[in-house]
Amino acid sequence: MSSLAASMTRMIALVAGSTRGTGRGIAVQLGAAGATVYCTGRSVRGERSEMDRPETIEETAELVTEAGGTGIPVRVDHLDPAQVKALVDRIEAEQGRLDVLVNDVWGGDALFEWDSPIWKHDLDKGLRLLRLAIDTHLITSHHALPLLIRNPGGLVVEVTDGTTAYNDAHYRVSPFYDLAKVSVNRLAYGQSHDLEPYDGTAVALTPGFLRSEAMLELFGVTEDNWRDAKPDPSWAVSETPAYAGRAVAALAADPDRKRWSGKSVSSGELAQVYGFTDVDGTRPDVWRYMAEVLEGGKQADPSEYR
Repeated sequence: MSSLAASMTRMIALVAGSTRGTGRGIAVQLGAAGATVYCTGRSVRGERSEMDRPETIEETAELVTEAGGTGIPVRVDHLDPAQVKALVDRIEAEQGRLDVLVNDVWGGDALFEWDSPIWKHDLDKGLRLLRLAIDTHLITSHHALPLLIRNPGGLVVEVTDGTTAYNDAHYRVSPFYDLAKVSVNRLAYGQSHDLEPYDGTAVALTPGFLRSEAMLELFGVTEDNWRDAKPDPSWAVSETPAYAGRAVAALAADPDRKRWSGKSVSSGELAQVYGFTDVDGTRPDVWRYMAEVLEGGKQADPSEYR
């Protein structure tokens, strides 16, 4: 076993918000690299979160273990500082270290109102969305980073929707959603400065058009026949949650990952650098497709961006 592979098998990771979607994809791919992964969220067998989805953290942990790692499910509400502190205390007691923190907590899918001005948007829903999207990340980092910085080279990944470059030039859905996604990018930038004295790295990562469990269900397809759905042209450049997972695994395995610290990147961008693919062997880059084709007027087939 190479020293790099050995380092991954010793890696301890916390994927906050790994019940489904991108978080599950990241947890499983870190497991495939041999890491021990604490999988947290609010949905457990017999008790669903307000998302009211069937996926559970136990299932995610089992997938991590099946992939070759060690999955450990822990039910945590990341809005509750006491629960997050107890989680980190447990990781410290059981492992003595934390190498990778992934902040992927979201849970706001049912809370934003498309193209609704701030005075028409439901205020309680909007403020709840912001708490779920931003406060959870701040609370988790506050408690987890003291353990992560005990050893040099720690990695923090903030998962959001849209790179800084894209979000700066586009209004995202509603004022509340827009603020949530821009803030997470900025949070990664801020944490990169906090981690600098400890040789740590903080990166903001966005997946592309995600074929999550919820999106496949919404469009009435499965992963086997996803191309049958045609919600808009960019769906042809969509990706599985494993793609962002492989992006995080590549960052975690890179001894030179500090070159990304403070930056906002997409899974498609990192695939071009690290050479990984999605599960079908392609390298989707939907953000570039949207900029160059849908908005830039370039004549190109979506397959050219896979």
